[in-house]
Amino acid sequence: MPNDHDTVRDHVRQRYGAIPGNRTACCGPTATPGCCGSSAPIAASTAQDLGYSQDDVAAVPDGANLGLGCGNPLGIQGLRPGETVLDLGSGAGFDAFLAALRVGPTGRVVGVDMTPEMLAAARANARRSGRTNVEFRLGEIEHLPVADASIDVVLSNCVVNLSPQKDQVFREAFRVLRPGGRVAISDIVALGELSPQQRQDLDLHAGCVAGAASVAELDGWLRATGFVDVRIEPKPELQAVVDSWFPDRGIAGKVASANITATKPPIVSRP
Repeated sequence: MPNDHDTVRDHVRQRYGAIPGNRTACCGPTATPGCCGSSAPIAASTAQDLGYSQDDVAAVPDGANLGLGCGNPLGIQGLRPGETVLDLGSGAGFDAFLAALRVGPTGRVVGVDMTPEMLAAARANARRSGRTNVEFRLGEIEHLPVADASIDVVLSNCVVNLSPQKDQVFREAFRVLRPGGRVAISDIVALGELSPQQRQDLDLHAGCVAGAASVAELDGWLRATGFVDVRIEPKPELQAVVDSWFPDRGIAGKVASANITATKPPIVSRP
């Protein structure tokens, strides 16, 4: 992976910033469903391939589902009415709007995205939908514009792999979670060794591949941050989807979609 964090971050911001207006902009001349966005009919089909239901796809505002992601973080741990949810890298708001439905009018969802174009799209979708329990903020997931201990659940869908500072992402998630709060992430993990050329390929990075960390690395960062009950489970049922993203780059079998869950320890009251 390139050593210059700003170069990686700027490349990702540029690629994803182009998606709301041009679905084929993310990973080169041909958009790759799953990592890069798709036309509306393909996006709906891609979402169902990744574990969303037809009802989920129909429930979000038009334009919220861009065909991004590598799984369904909402399916990892059930959200409860009244909870406050944070969606890291919220894009046009697909997962955030679904979360808002599940937490109900007494709950709240905050989406954070570093791309102004995505933020504008998400806010426009929120206005059209009339939903008042979801908001979107501009910010980087390594430096969240969110107060300490204010969140019950941190969600993310195929975004942490894009960060060149994943340990910092997990420290920020820990900071904003209330004691007993939980992380529910769907992301790409490395199963095999990516070549130096693959690691340094900025298009593969924006395509959710080159920045993938191993299960052991992710487990180590989460535990070092203070999380407990850490589970990282690759999903073999989605392997064919991930392998199809870059068929000419030799990534098949080297990366996989995984569920990543963890809990911030609760405060234990002493007798």
